[in-house]
Amino acid sequence: MTALEDAAKTVFGASPTAIETLAGGDISGASRIAFADGFSCVAKQGPLIDREARMLEAFQRLDAPSAAVVGTVDDWLFLQDLGQARPFSSATWSALAETMAPLHGAGGGRKYGWEEDYGLRHIVVQNQPRESWVEFWRDNRLLCHVPELDPDLGRRVTALAERLDDLIPERPLVSLVHGDLWGGNIVWDRATTWLIDPCACHGDREVDVAALTVFDTPPPQFFEQLDLTPGWWKRLPVYRLWMWLIHVRLFGSGYRAAAERDLDQLGF
Repeated sequence: MTALEDAAKTVFGASPTAIETLAGGDISGASRIAFADGFSCVAKQGPLIDREARMLEAFQRLDAPSAAVVGTVDDWLFLQDLGQARPFSSATWSALAETMAPLHGAGGGRKYGWEEDYGLRHIVVQNQPRESWVEFWRDNRLLCHVPELDPDLGRRVTALAERLDDLIPERPLVSLVHGDLWGGNIVWDRATTWLIDPCACHGDREVDVAALTVFDTPPPQFFEQLDLTPGWWKRLPVYRLWMWLIHVRLFGSGYRAAAERDLDQLGF
């Protein structure tokens, strides 16, 4: 019996009859498992699955379409099977704006950050709560990477961080932020867009808007439907830079040019 089969039996009382490795998973792989009674779910293994489960439960409490946690044991997480993801269409983006709507302003009364740190492979995602959004983004999303970067790139990121209060708001409306919102972490079933694989925190919702422009090209109607704060477009490179720095550290220098392009756009 494999470790997955053993974990599934512990949670569900039966061993799966079929296991399918799912595509993707650059950081954390997943498998669809099915049982004799017709039930199926998605299984993930990792050292921080308990933290991912708590993040997903935060989305569930807001009724934001997202993968529901159906079980955990040891380092295994079992999630609702959302089915086969369908190719994006114009309807996808309208549905995604609806999915994101409950997150807007949902962190009222909270500090910026999260109650615990997270991780992407070897990278610690620091989430220490702050009263100031500028301080949170500066320390936990920018300067934290500088010691691991090429010195020239690190100097440019530091220069940006020193001027950050001129570029992003000190106290934006506190929203629940997915934190890694790109097309690969959205399941579209032709009716609903479901969120998976969060790297969540409480902060400025423009972080998710920026993430959606890293590998995807949302249509203008999507941004209009979100009704964003004036000046949002100028702030996207600041928020997008964090994802580029993560990619540089995870996957290498091939992503450096993208980081430098956003730094150029910001004048650093």
